[in-house]
Amino acid sequence: MERILRNFFLFLSKNRFFTKLAKKYGLRFGAGKFVAGETVPDAVETIKELNKKGMAVTIDHLGEFIDSEAEAREAAEGCIKAIEAIAEHQLDSQLSLKLTSMGLDISEDLVMENMRRLLDVAEEKDVFVTIDMEDYERCEKTLEIFKKLREDYEHIGTVLQSYLYRTVDDIKELDKYNPNLRLVKGAYKESPKVAFPDKKDVDENLKKIIRIHLLNGNYTAVASHDDRMIEYTKSLVEEKDISKEQFEFQMLYGIRVERQEELVKEGYKMRVYVPYGNDWYGYFMRRLAERPANVAFVLKGVFGK
Repeated sequence: MERILRNFFLFLSKNRFFTKLAKKYGLRFGAGKFVAGETVPDAVETIKELNKKGMAVTIDHLGEFIDSEAEAREAAEGCIKAIEAIAEHQLDSQLSLKLTSMGLDISEDLVMENMRRLLDVAEEKDVFVTIDMEDYERCEKTLEIFKKLREDYEHIGTVLQSYLYRTVDDIKELDKYNPNLRLVKGAYKESPKVAFPDKKDVDENLKKIIRIHLLNGNYTAVASHDDRMIEYTKSLVEEKDISKEQFEFQMLYGIRVERQEELVKEGYKMRVYVPYGNDWYGYFMRRLAERPANVAFVLKGVFGK
């Protein structure tokens, strides 16, 4: 049943009709639990509250199904405004973005133009930018663009997903760039030709890439709500005497809040992934797919309870 629900919500996440409908009607039906409003000022207030609790943040200006150069440039401008707001308010926050929102599906030249424009500002303002990983079809392009940008910019990292067979090779190949990587399980529906179909294999691969990246001496963001992954990381860094300055834990805004607070109290760096914007629908559906129990929040929104 859980797999059926997961596939159902992943299917809905790619529906353009519902995406447009969601933009029209705003943050309803429980999405506000996972999305910090629609504007940069909304995000700023959320970051301030999380910073007060000792948590770092990365914000994501949500955007999917970018179809034109104008939309891509507008998305890049939105990211620049977010970077400037982080600097202006002296927030402990980074920025995350998807290359599709920068025009990946339109042209590489457009992506590079937008990324260089916003990374110039990020370097000037000392704000770190992470390129989110999307589905397998865009994985190779994303990594190639990251490599090109990493040659010219310090304040940039990306994401690797443990459910892909290729990821161990990717993490080894990226080592020469001394990358700051966020390591995740992955939240897209992929063919068994390219991704592990069994959860236990995904989990074991996540442990493997956490170990490889940390032992390579690179900064590692362990992005998981799974206590087994958190405890594995704690044990590994203790066994290998790895500094707490070399890694952090990351979790999504609105999920396992008490666990986030516990990790802060234990002295670990905890970064919360905070999305904002009116293009929230696809992100929200993937959160429901990851954990069908979250559907309860949707039902509360529908029935007004």
